[in-house]
Amino acid sequence: MSPRTARPRKPARPRRPVRPRLRRLPLNIAAAVTVVVCLFPVYWMIATAFKPSKDIRSADPQLLPHTWTLDHFRRAVEADGFALFWRNSVLVTLGAVLLALLVALGAAFAVARMRWKGRRQFMLMIFIAQMAPWESLIIPVYIISRDTDMLDRLPTLTLIYFMITLPFTVVVLRGFIGTIPPELEEAAQVDGCTRTGAFRRVAMPLLAPGLMATSLFGFITAWNEFAYANFLIIKQQDNRTLPVWLSSFQNTFGTDWGATMAASTLFALPALVIFLLLQRHVTSGFAAGAVKG
Repeated sequence: MSPRTARPRKPARPRRPVRPRLRRLPLNIAAAVTVVVCLFPVYWMIATAFKPSKDIRSADPQLLPHTWTLDHFRRAVEADGFALFWRNSVLVTLGAVLLALLVALGAAFAVARMRWKGRRQFMLMIFIAQMAPWESLIIPVYIISRDTDMLDRLPTLTLIYFMITLPFTVVVLRGFIGTIPPELEEAAQVDGCTRTGAFRRVAMPLLAPGLMATSLFGFITAWNEFAYANFLIIKQQDNRTLPVWLSSFQNTFGTDWGATMAASTLFALPALVIFLLLQRHVTSGFAAGAVKG
């Protein structure tokens, strides 16, 4: 074959350096160990819910159930107050989340878009409220609820969960609103929209990831809260929520671990389903809320 008709050889692909892979190996191992450590208790809870009682009390624990049973789930669903406490948890959680979103949206807009005296001090107070341990306020909250005749009532829990989730919601939404160019709203106002209308039609659709992220945080916080629900609902047992209901499987003869794990699995399902549905928006929402402030 003559040199003119010879085809040029394709250049060899450069091999990837091995050193970056070796450098990332400890990080990958650490990430895998972290995932296993975090997920193993959840796996053990679910596996225990499907094990027979004799396998749960066995001296030799088994990672996988040899025999699968649904008796624990049946006993948990048929327990007294399951449907009632489920309804209470849903009402309290949704009420707290909706109130937090409504109030935090106005506060975040005022801080991110307006310039007024005391704005920095207001945000400083929000951060201080976010850092405060809410468990330390149980006694003052109990005294206030007792003096105002608000004990043993679901609206009291709703207001408390609203106060717990409000600071975080304001901080995240404020950072998210700060990433939206104000020129978009100004252009809508030039076209004839009011300031409120421009925010509702232009900024609100762009705030969907931030709203979903804060909603998920508020839902998980209110859904899992135990201390206030157990401390403020004393006499009216029908007003208790699911976290308190889980303690009903303990009696003088011990703890029914099978039913407890089954009830805990059912209790964790709503938060898990909501997270799986909103995970794309949640990631972008938290990231955007931390970019600008």
